Amino acid sequence: MFAIDSLLVKIALIGVIGIGAQWIAWRTGRPAIALMLIAGILAGPILGLIDPERDFGSLREPIIKLAVAVILFEGGLSLKFRELRHAGIAVFMLVFVGVPVGWALGTAAAYYGAGLSLELAALFGGVMVVTGPTVIVPLLRSLNIAPRVKHMLKWEAIVNDPIGALLAVGVYSYVIHGGAEANTASIVIDVVAASTLAIVIGTAAGFLLTWAFPRGWVPEYLKAPVLLTTVIAVFVLSDLVMHETGLITVTVMGVVMANRETYSSHALLRFKEDLTILLVSGVFIILAATLDWEVVRNFELRFVVFLLLLLFVVRPLTIMTALLFTRIPFKERLFVAWIAPRGIVAVAVTGLFALRLSETGVAGAEALVPLGFGVVIATIFAHGFTAASFARWLGLDRGKGDGILLVGSNGWTIAFAEFVKAQDRSVLIADTSKFALRAARRADIPVYEGDILEETHDDRIDMGQFQQLIAATDNDSYNALVCSELAPEIGHDRVSRTVGESRSASRRRGRVFTFSGLPIEAMLDRLQAGWTFGRTRITEKFTYAQFVARMKNSGGESLAVTRASGEVAIFSTDHRPTVEPGDTIWTFVPPTIPARDG
Repeated sequence: MFAIDSLLVKIALIGVIGIGAQWIAWRTGRPAIALMLIAGILAGPILGLIDPERDFGSLREPIIKLAVAVILFEGGLSLKFRELRHAGIAVFMLVFVGVPVGWALGTAAAYYGAGLSLELAALFGGVMVVTGPTVIVPLLRSLNIAPRVKHMLKWEAIVNDPIGALLAVGVYSYVIHGGAEANTASIVIDVVAASTLAIVIGTAAGFLLTWAFPRGWVPEYLKAPVLLTTVIAVFVLSDLVMHETGLITVTVMGVVMANRETYSSHALLRFKEDLTILLVSGVFIILAATLDWEVVRNFELRFVVFLLLLLFVVRPLTIMTALLFTRIPFKERLFVAWIAPRGIVAVAVTGLFALRLSETGVAGAEALVPLGFGVVIATIFAHGFTAASFARWLGLDRGKGDGILLVGSNGWTIAFAEFVKAQDRSVLIADTSKFALRAARRADIPVYEGDILEETHDDRIDMGQFQQLIAATDNDSYNALVCSELAPEIGHDRVSRTVGESRSASRRRGRVFTFSGLPIEAMLDRLQAGWTFGRTRITEKFTYAQFVARMKNSGGESLAVTRASGEVAIFSTDHRPTVEPGDTIWTFVPPTIPARDG
């Protein structure tokens, strides 16, 4: 029997609390990063269930550093160069102009606002140029805004993370080597040389794996373990050369692998996404639990001045300056200027250098820890809880997607798309054949020409605008493959498929569309015979039971139910959605039964 203070119990508790906070965030629509922060503070300093320093001891720092390395690598894997087609200039300016401007303004704010010495202000100002994928990615996941804005924030967060850490390394080296008496040129050369070496190591590792994987040098079952081991190995190798350069290595390695074919991309992407969610949850709980009452007591009123300057002066001026001569619309600049939550890297790097500077006797270094936590807490709550409403106020929020994505262009999908469009809902037909799409174009239906399973569809299709996907080609296996591949992105309850006459495709790979599982060939035949689409409103007088009896007698099909909230639920062979008065059911009925709008 395990004691409550067993390390095994603490590890399990961290996992349960972290994933539980993410689940609550998903159910309530609240920012996951804020709930994880609250959960960690409750479990740590308030309830005393977790004390990372006591529980993990000397393992705490390497655990956090390795987790951050994997998280940054995962972030690098999401950076596709094709995303820069629309946001490339903006990203370039955010990195090469935004970083120096942000560092200068952050240093001034820490010096004049927080009252730090110039050296400590420069170090902390360098750390503050980071935002970080651990907080930006969960935040962006909950927003339905333009891809360009998401790309700008994501690239800035991932690319600037190691840069901010390196700025802190440079200032730290300057301080411990004598300050004004230090050889600044030598320090800069060392940092640049170490960074260059880190880039070379990351690039080499990325090219090596993307060369070996497609050629069968690594079996499928070992690819994910080899990838994870390589990430950790190259991170440690670069970190041995100079502290924090490993962050550059893993980021570069991720970017290289993201833009080269591995022929195992789906499996590796799923693995790294699942692993990153676990690591983000665990590390956030550990860092939040690290906060103790001594740190809270050391938080001084002057720090509030710095936080206000950081939120309302430093970040807005940095972004507006960096994007001054770009074509980015003003409202998008304004949104990016507000969104800058800090997370794991900011706390971890600040805490690391605060400890080292305190050990070397640098006066005032102890103030960095409460100030770092203050920045993380303030920015997570300020940006996490206001991002959605601010996007709506600026007109950037496109709202909850209400559309239907139909895969396969044929007579039935075109007719159904026309019906969906008549309900004032967005609809899109995707097909690989331009000839098959001709009829859809003639019917003025939006189309996508290409394979919906290709990653390039992300550039032209915003999947967030669709509530449901229906794969309705004449190929059973392809329909099943579309559902199985896209279900993790859209949701298993939001993908369905038609089947052929043979019904040979596995029923485990996507819900079978319509309650009777009507084959696509039969749908086309019935359409030819004069069947039409209609809608029936369920009321207190005309109940759902009456509707079911009516449809049974007519032989018609129930396709979907729409609710007052705008939600669309699909009927399938193994799922009949709940229908209540006020809901409207979309139907496919024979010509003898008029389409009813009750």
